[in-house]
Amino acid sequence: MKKIITTSKAPAPIGPYNQAVLVGNTLYTSGQIAINPENDKLVLDDITTETKQVMENLKAVLAAADMNFENIVKTTIFISDMNNFGAINTVYGTYFNEATAPARETVEVANLPKFVNVEISAIAIK
Repeated sequence: MKKIITTSKAPAPIGPYNQAVLVGNTLYTSGQIAINPENDKLVLDDITTETKQVMENLKAVLAAADMNFENIVKTTIFISDMNNFGAINTVYGTYFNEATAPARETVEVANLPKFVNVEISAIAIK
């Protein structure tokens, strides 16, 4: 049975989906983009600030399911420009212990929702 996970501390969905779905002990998060949940505005100052907002949104979704970054077993990162990979990776890396970091793929795409530069989703296990 699935349980819908929602929090006001992360952006509300911008389509017909939920922030996350918990099935048993496994959490599937929707992709997070850099929308500040306090004012619903995009945070696009620079790629570092944008990535930090994405990770904070993901953190809020995890917390709503009583989880944290240590629970993540897999992430997917979509970026609009592979030239931003280094900066995104630097911010991303601050949220994980490198020895126990999750599996991951990073994919460059033509466009992302609201034409942001980065979107990250995760799978976590309790």
